[in-house]
Amino acid sequence: MPALITPALVCAARHHGEHGAIARLLTPHHGLLAGYVRGGRSRAMRPVLLPGNAVKAEFRARTEEQLAGLSLELEHSRAPLLSEPLPAAAIDWACALTAAALSEGTPHPALFQALDGVLGAVEAAPAARGWAAALVRYELLLLAELGFGLDLGRCAATGGDADLAFVSPRSAAAVSRTGAEGYESRLLPLPAFLLEGGTGDWQAVLDGLRLTGFFLERSVLTGWRADVLAARERLVERLGRVAG
Repeated sequence: MPALITPALVCAARHHGEHGAIARLLTPHHGLLAGYVRGGRSRAMRPVLLPGNAVKAEFRARTEEQLAGLSLELEHSRAPLLSEPLPAAAIDWACALTAAALSEGTPHPALFQALDGVLGAVEAAPAARGWAAALVRYELLLLAELGFGLDLGRCAATGGDADLAFVSPRSAAAVSRTGAEGYESRLLPLPAFLLEGGTGDWQAVLDGLRLTGFFLERSVLTGWRADVLAARERLVERLGRVAG
């Protein structure tokens, strides 16, 4: 089979054997791909395989069933951010979510662009005001790409599109304040920035993370995939401390 050479974002890497590593990368046109990196545990390669790094990747395999050999060239390192607790938690979670949730070889060009945008926003504004809302939107997009999208266009109870303020945990559809009357405690808050744009205040961001987190945990991060939720809990805890 011909080699595949592509830009990619490092999402995860784990040791394999005495010297190697298996890396999982998100590519723009081929989705999530895995490959074996010879010498992946070496001093030279460890900094390349950090989550969030942008690389040029070359995959080579004799057959489609074989795990490809993978060569990497670092194009942009986000290693300096990993020494800062909040940016590190954001990068760790966004990349871990991507690696765990996506099936290999299924193209998700919108997710590649969105993840690259989130990572760039974290780099531009490590304090979180500039990227927290973008991370919520990334989670929302991932849900939609996997077939679990939320219906935020109209109220599930009244059919109208005005004053949408909640989401039904059963139907994943928006509910207006009028439609929610008397049932507010059973619904999830719908932050306005997901409908109107902008970044929202801290409470809106935390409400957004609660919303997407509910559906990720219910529909996507099940079984062994639930292990990555610990990374999300660390991030939400740190954002909660920043929000005060």
